[in-house]
Amino acid sequence: MNIKLEFSYDGSRFNGSQKQPEKNTVADAFLECFNSMGIDSQLVFSGRTDKDVHATRQVANIKLPSYWTDTQKLFNRLKQYLPQSIQLHSLNICDDDFNARFSAKKRVYRYIISQKYLTAFEAAYMTYYEPIIDEKLIKNGIKQFIGTHDFEYFSKKGSEPVSTTRIIYDTKFYKYKDFYIFKFKANSFLRSQIRMMVQALFDLNEQKITLIDLNDQINKKGLKSKTLAPPNGLYLTKIIY
Repeated sequence: MNIKLEFSYDGSRFNGSQKQPEKNTVADAFLECFNSMGIDSQLVFSGRTDKDVHATRQVANIKLPSYWTDTQKLFNRLKQYLPQSIQLHSLNICDDDFNARFSAKKRVYRYIISQKYLTAFEAAYMTYYEPIIDEKLIKNGIKQFIGTHDFEYFSKKGSEPVSTTRIIYDTKFYKYKDFYIFKFKANSFLRSQIRMMVQALFDLNEQKITLIDLNDQINKKGLKSKTLAPPNGLYLTKIIY
């Protein structure tokens, strides 16, 4: 039986989502619970998030042994034993061929910044950004990412993908209460792609690069912005199937 899990987590408490030698990942927390119940199947996430990156709606799937038929009991056990930094929202039976990663059609991320100095209790959950914000310029800049592009110049090297071409369906930059939000919707994203795009928009706002520079980088004509925005402002917010 294949089950689909939807959950959120506080990325500041983990070394990322996927299993890795350093351990203490979101996957480790789930697998520890599953292993204690005699379930040693592969756990598939919709996508990986880095250390300090959060998720409000991550999706995973796992195939259960034949003797596990009570999904409500499994849900209750996971809710009981998962750390408080992970909140399980739902657990449902899905088609046998459902794969949280490969069945996903679109992914949505948001990046949150504040222009107010952050307290010790806020600093892990958004990015403090001091420079004056030119909303019109950033809105113009973020639109440049929409479309099908080879985003090689907006990705961190390592675990090279088969292709660096991605489709970005929609982008937005808007203010919500005291916060500014960057929103990106795409078929998928390269490693650290969103953090590189956000940093490029920071650089644009601070006139370190121009709109021409930004478009040149999108079209692989020049690498103008090379660093990453901090991870703590980034949230995986929705997976669309």
